[in-house]
Amino acid sequence: MPRLRLSVIALMLAATACGGPQGQRKDNTPVVVSAIGSEKLLVDPSTVAIDEAQAVALAATAQGLVRFDRNGQIEPALAERWNVFDDARSYIFRLGEATWPDGQPVTAGEIVKVLRRAVAAGSQSRLAPYLAVIDEIVEMTPQVIEVRLKSPRPDLLNLFAQPEMAVFRPRGFAGSGPFRIVPGKREGLLLRPIEETPSDTRTPPAPQDYVRLRGEGAAVAIARFRARGSDLVLGGSLVDWPIIAAAGIAPENVRVDSAIGLFGLAILKRDGFLSTPQNRAAVAMAIDRTALTSAIAPDWTPAETVLPAQFDSAAPPAPGSWMTVAPDLRRALAAQRVREWQAVHRGPVDLTIALPTGPGATLLWGHLASAMIGIGITPHRVALNDARAELTLVDAVAPYDSGRWYLANACRACSDDAATLIAAARDAPDLYNRTHRIAEADAMLASDVAFIPIARPLRWSIVALRLVNWQGNARAWHPLNHLRKQ
Repeated sequence: MPRLRLSVIALMLAATACGGPQGQRKDNTPVVVSAIGSEKLLVDPSTVAIDEAQAVALAATAQGLVRFDRNGQIEPALAERWNVFDDARSYIFRLGEATWPDGQPVTAGEIVKVLRRAVAAGSQSRLAPYLAVIDEIVEMTPQVIEVRLKSPRPDLLNLFAQPEMAVFRPRGFAGSGPFRIVPGKREGLLLRPIEETPSDTRTPPAPQDYVRLRGEGAAVAIARFRARGSDLVLGGSLVDWPIIAAAGIAPENVRVDSAIGLFGLAILKRDGFLSTPQNRAAVAMAIDRTALTSAIAPDWTPAETVLPAQFDSAAPPAPGSWMTVAPDLRRALAAQRVREWQAVHRGPVDLTIALPTGPGATLLWGHLASAMIGIGITPHRVALNDARAELTLVDAVAPYDSGRWYLANACRACSDDAATLIAAARDAPDLYNRTHRIAEADAMLASDVAFIPIARPLRWSIVALRLVNWQGNARAWHPLNHLRKQ
């Protein structure tokens, strides 16, 4: 509680003491970045699930075989080029030149060792379920690595570009860049860009090419930016969105990503009122998605299907049965189904919804509670992971473009048949079977109403005008080496 009070005080002081343009720090100083998350930035992603701040730090100091550019597209990193063979069951990476902080070259053997550890059984990485498809990682020559898969995966490069797949030496978390950590005791990390030109011709980095990175809470990060103490806030989500307006951040500094992923309510218990697809559809129909999203954030995109696009499915995103009902009739039909349930069971309908803490989650709760009350349901809010929850919020950006990721994360208490289809898509022997199992599972989840989509994930940054290269993208990922014109 004392820390929360300090955050609020800092925010109030910043909001009242500062005026004029925001983010107008001189362009001859290091770029100061606040990433929302833990203050402890350097951790091993195979032993602990990393948060946004830790992901930013890892990606800045330790690249993988490939990485994301400012548009969220794949670009070379340790691998300078690659080829895909055998119906996307074999990936061959040819390595470029890279060095550790002590000047020693990064070898294929070292890369293979780190990657094998990242995909090993027991890894705590959020990617672990999707990396289980990897059969072998082999050093073919000192410059060539092959990744062999049990089943075809045309989207594997997006997984290898994630921060969890960075290659680093465990001692000191030393990686090959694109930044080096400047030694010294300080708050956060001071990062120096790696000079890629020969030593006899290169120009030392200018002060504005350095980055000072902190991990901190959203309120402190926003207050720091408002006080002109930083240039960039990364990792914002719905949870802390209202603080931006409370702090008086100028609209031209606020950027919203068109992120793709899941944002909606997953069914946790299939009993009581939620025991039938018709009643689960009533909950889905009660929510006015356009009114909810526009009331919270003008640029927030509503969603009605589990898949936002066809991706690797054999069919377009499957609509829920409730979507055939005209929007202006949905609430009336939902209320009728609640009354019919009450008439049979002679009692009220209560639903318990698990949500995160934070002002944005409270705004969301207000809209959801109003929607439930409007059709005759009494809602109750509990914390995430509370055993009493019957519905829980899922808010996640997709790490790669596969329908199976969406279905696997939406299926919390889906039917056995749907779970079997999702598993069959994972283990499909070829792309034809994989795409058709994904399409069948998507249709089954939609008709069963095992997940209630609400919107696309809301992700935001606060960006100083000096960072002209910041670019919104579907990954909601913003590499520190792509913030300025080079």
